[in-house]
Amino acid sequence: MSETPDPEVVELASKVFDLARTGDAAALAAYVDAGVPANLTNDRGDSLVMLAAYHGHAAAVTALLERGADADRANDRGQTPLAGAVFKGEDAVVRALLAGGANPESGTPSAVDTARMFGKAELLELFATR
Repeated sequence: MSETPDPEVVELASKVFDLARTGDAAALAAYVDAGVPANLTNDRGDSLVMLAAYHGHAAAVTALLERGADADRANDRGQTPLAGAVFKGEDAVVRALLAGGANPESGTPSAVDTARMFGKAELLELFATR
């Protein structure tokens, strides 16, 4: 049996996911500091870091990683924030994730595989130095 989710909790979670998508680093940091899990995920397994990364918000990614978010947390499809940032061409996010400990070999496809697919030689060189 599953319990009906509290509408207020659902509303709060939706708000926090929107903050990740829009990149409001200060508000995200405040919510996580107040007790929202840094690794909160939506119904597709997308973490706050994944949403911030995919939408190009390096400052939000950094704020979440500084608060204990997992840089390599894959979604339900095996995709990692780093591979998503490579796919979207978000170089500042790639660098923020690497600074936060992301592994370019994690996920399916990995960030390395994604960089190869799209001919991003400069990222492959960057990953090789890790």
